[in-house]
Amino acid sequence: MSSPLVNTTVTYGLFVAWALHDAEELARGPRWVRERLPELRERFPEVPEAVWTAMEGVDEREFATAVAVMGAVVAAAAVAGARSQGRSAFFQAALNGFGLHGLVHLAQAAVVRGYTPGSVTSPLLVVPFTLWARGRLKRAGVLRPARARDAVTGLAVAAGATVAAHAVARRVTRRG
Repeated sequence: MSSPLVNTTVTYGLFVAWALHDAEELARGPRWVRERLPELRERFPEVPEAVWTAMEGVDEREFATAVAVMGAVVAAAAVAGARSQGRSAFFQAALNGFGLHGLVHLAQAAVVRGYTPGSVTSPLLVVPFTLWARGRLKRAGVLRPARARDAVTGLAVAAGATVAAHAVARRVTRRG
């Protein structure tokens, strides 16, 4: 069976969708955390103090730099997807991670019973784009099977990449 080509709307679309989503996070992230941190500490006393301290230590420059670092990773995944016509394991893992990341934002909003940075674009852009792109990959015959183990691994890799992006950003923004 011949498979139709996966167009660049699917592959580079990942980067575009990510950039639009992260624009929301950039606009609201650090300020939202500063404003809500006392309430969050009180509501969730089981969260280790080190987590709260780390969150309050992230300023706008560090956050923007971390977003740029993550943008480089997502851009590389989109390029890998375009070059492989959607077959790249890296691209598909990034796409799946992006969609799961959107679900995490929705879960965060449910837990706090309100807005969290990223929770507006997640149901309007992140999740629908991911489902659409996966559908296109499936119709083209190049979608890798999704297993629960892959979802767990994808979330762990995304969390690790986020921590690494913030570590790089902290190092870069704290110089000078």
